[in-house]
Amino acid sequence: MRMGQRQRGWVGLIVILLALVIVALLGKSVLREMGLLGARPPVADTGERGRLPAGAQPAGDPTSATPASSAPLDRARSVEGMVLKGAAERGRQINEGEK
Repeated sequence: MRMGQRQRGWVGLIVILLALVIVALLGKSVLREMGLLGARPPVADTGERGRLPAGAQPAGDPTSATPASSAPLDRARSVEGMVLKGAAERGRQINEGEK
């Protein structure tokens, strides 16, 4: 009986670790979609002899990284500003109510 009780702890630990890996992979994909990870854009292959295939565009400089979109940060800052304005307004209303 003792052997079964010991093994239940290991099985639970493995299940928790598996769930953690799944959540990490999903979080990574969400951050990549939002542009917060700064993933590099795909680079076109130059072919065997250094020539581009027909209809392909030459790739840009691979050392230059594309800047991440700042739109999510701008939205967060605007929400923060709205919250601060609302808090200040509520504070004024409370102060006026006390008088």
